[in-house]
Amino acid sequence: MVAFRNKISNEEVAELEAVRFDGEIVIVDSDDALERACHELAEQRVLGFDTETRPSFKAGVTNKVALLQLSTYDRCYLIRLCRVKLSNKLLSILQRSDIVKIGADVAGDLRSLGKLRAFTPRGFVDLQTEVAKFGIEDKSLRKMSGIVLGKRVSKAQRLSNWEAQNFTEQQRFYAATDAWVCLKIYDALRATQK
Repeated sequence: MVAFRNKISNEEVAELEAVRFDGEIVIVDSDDALERACHELAEQRVLGFDTETRPSFKAGVTNKVALLQLSTYDRCYLIRLCRVKLSNKLLSILQRSDIVKIGADVAGDLRSLGKLRAFTPRGFVDLQTEVAKFGIEDKSLRKMSGIVLGKRVSKAQRLSNWEAQNFTEQQRFYAATDAWVCLKIYDALRATQK
């Protein structure tokens, strides 16, 4: 088994080459688009997973989750939950144990989604748990990517408005990369176990 470093400094991460999703990004902001996305997502066996919430800069105020990202290796769906409902078909994907959904801090994301609608999540893998098996102590997505892939994930758009009328190009790439890179990290961890 390959030995990974257990920690990486912010300075070291900043010097790494940036990684960016270069596949197709599909914005899902209508019921028709959601129907098409769910049909395609239901055929997958593994998906990268993440959510985004518009930040609140007031103490004690939190916003509802605005965006759900589900990514294959070459296509990422940005599902705008501030525009479409957490439909039964979408919940079905989140509840299927035969579709593996890989994310970082999955429990937090699932808590946010659960506030929109109750469901029983199945098939989720949290990279924070997976990297611990390799002795990796840094658990942020940025640092896990730095240690496992040797690439930097930009977090510049994290605090942007995820309920905006339209996403900027930077927001689209940020959101897609966050979900997709989870697949890449998971694959790299599994490859070292073989």
